[in-house]
Amino acid sequence: MTFITDSVAAVWLIILIAMIVIEIATLGLTTIWFAGGALVAFVLSLLGLPLPVQIAAFLIVSVVLLYFTRPIAVKYFNKNVTQTNSDALVGQQAIVVSDINNIEGLGRVLIEGKEWSAKAFPDDEKIAAGEVVRVKAIEGVKLRVELIRETD
Repeated sequence: MTFITDSVAAVWLIILIAMIVIEIATLGLTTIWFAGGALVAFVLSLLGLPLPVQIAAFLIVSVVLLYFTRPIAVKYFNKNVTQTNSDALVGQQAIVVSDINNIEGLGRVLIEGKEWSAKAFPDDEKIAAGEVVRVKAIEGVKLRVELIRETD
């Protein structure tokens, strides 16, 4: 092996290790695919293939791995992840404890044992206390809620 071939192989090895370390540190399932591309390029450099072939292999393998396997991996690894904080409230039902009137800026709902300020969706709707609503979104510190009708 020549010095240049050894240097290129060393660069691919450094890239491979860096991608693995970044993936371990972040657990974001993003750099691991490029580690696969770097591994293929490293092997090609050891076989003495030209640098343009190594770069092309790195790019092709990385993109193919990212495109075809990332969605599966994300689904598999994130299947038991539950939303935290207020994001978990979207889609849940709540009970109106104080009439909701967007024009007057009034309204409160009870959800998961906590009382939240609420705004009606759509804006012109008024919702009476005691009604059951569904959280549509969160705007600042207020829940945007819609009345659950018997046909829902």
